[in-house]
Amino acid sequence: MIGKVIGAFVGDKVAKQTTSIGGPTGAALGVLATSVIARMSIPAMVVLGAGGYAVKKYLDKQDAEKSSTNDNTPPKTSVAPATA
Repeated sequence: MIGKVIGAFVGDKVAKQTTSIGGPTGAALGVLATSVIARMSIPAMVVLGAGGYAVKKYLDKQDAEKSSTNDNTPPKTSVAPATA
């Protein structure tokens, strides 16, 4: 019971950070995730965690490459008019 309450709390917090998931939906996903995790084996949890970590590193690398290609233009540091 306490695990489901904690899962709902965590799901709600995750939903607030994600634009595509609302608060009640995130809470429901948190409750669902706790029951699924309780039925998983330890090796499956390790594989799921390692896969999530690998996906996160891949997406971070893609974001870094995307932002490095956009560095050709210097950033605007001031909007003040140029003085003569």
